[in-house]
Amino acid sequence: MKDFLAISLAAVAGANLRYLLSRLAAKQFGPVFPYGTLLINVVGSFIVGFSLIWTTQRALVDPRWRLLVVVGFCGSFTTFSSYAFETMAYFEQGQWSLMLANILTNNILCLGAVLGGMALARVL
Repeated sequence: MKDFLAISLAAVAGANLRYLLSRLAAKQFGPVFPYGTLLINVVGSFIVGFSLIWTTQRALVDPRWRLLVVVGFCGSFTTFSSYAFETMAYFEQGQWSLMLANILTNNILCLGAVLGGMALARVL
């Protein structure tokens, strides 16, 4: 039961931070391109890469921390479903360059962020 509570509390934090960052990005950069989704996915990918390596290879940490950070926080913070919807909306609207930009930036930057988080965790 404690695991469910930890995951739930972290999920609330992740979802609220996602909402806040999405709104800030839209306000700052405008609604033409989903910068908020991109930022959230890259940051979330970095956090997952870092925390999984840190908690399995670098530090003696209770395994519940992985549940809290990866499943709870990042599970509600990252936005793959939003990314997929926004990409398909560009497709339906015939905005091929924005669709391609969204696919490439999310995939390349998120994979790079996971790798960066893993590398940082191994160095620390």
